[in-house]
Amino acid sequence: MHIRLSDFNSRLQSASTLDQQMDCALLLASDLGFDAVIYDYSPVPVSHDGALITPSLLSLRNTPADWHALWCSQGYYQIDPVQHLAVASVSPFVWSYQPKAETVLQTFITDMHKPVVRYLHDSHMTCGVTVPIHMPKGGFATLTGLCSDSSDVALEDARQSLAEFGLLAHAFQEVAYPLFDQKMRSCNAIRLTRRERECLSWSAEGLTAREIADQLNRSVATVTLHLNSAMQKLGAKNRVQAVVRAVHYRLLDH
Repeated sequence: MHIRLSDFNSRLQSASTLDQQMDCALLLASDLGFDAVIYDYSPVPVSHDGALITPSLLSLRNTPADWHALWCSQGYYQIDPVQHLAVASVSPFVWSYQPKAETVLQTFITDMHKPVVRYLHDSHMTCGVTVPIHMPKGGFATLTGLCSDSSDVALEDARQSLAEFGLLAHAFQEVAYPLFDQKMRSCNAIRLTRRERECLSWSAEGLTAREIADQLNRSVATVTLHLNSAMQKLGAKNRVQAVVRAVHYRLLDH
C-alpha cells in the first residue's frame, strides 16, 4: 500500500473538532488493520526526577470503557512500558505483550509493568504500533494503533503497516494541535500563581529580590514571599534550582 501524507491530511482536515478527527483517525487506522487508536499529548512528558507525567489530553477509540480512568487517575500511565519506550524514542515501533514475540517489549518489561500487562491481556489488545512525536519546546505526543488479534500474522501485519501509520500520526498531529486550548498546552503537574511566575521570570533574568521589587512596585518582603512559595512548590533548595525546574515545566513560557 502506497499512501502519501497528503492523502491523510485531506481526510483529517475535513473534521472540525478533535473528536471528529479521532473518529477519522480510527477509520484510517482500520484501513491499515488496527482495531483501536489512542492519542495522548503532554506539554511536559516527564517530571524533573524522570517520572512520566499524566498527559493533558488522552483520547481513545474502541478501547475498554475503564481505560481512561485507569491511565489518568489510577497511575497506569506511569507504569505503561510502551509510554516509557516512546518518550525515549524518535522512531515508530511495533510492540507485543506476548512473551515469545520478538519486539522491543520482550526484554523491557519488569514487575513494575505487571498491572498494565495483565490488563492488556485481559482486554485482548496485546499487539500494536506506537509513533512518538517530539515537538518544539518539549511537548510530546503519541498515536498508538492496537490489534485485537495477538497472532504472529497480526504482528507481521502491524510491522508492514508501520510506515503508513507513522504518516497518519504526523498528519493527525498537524491538524489536531491548532485545536488545543490553553489548558491542554499547559503542564498541570505543578501550579504557580501569576505573581510567583512573574517573580521567577525576573529571577531568571538575573535580578535580585530588591530589583524585582522595584520592577513590580512591591516590597522586598512580598517578592521574597512569592519566591519562597515558588521554591516550596517546586521542591527547590534555592532560587537557581527553582528557576531551572520552572523552565523544565514550561511555567515561564509566555
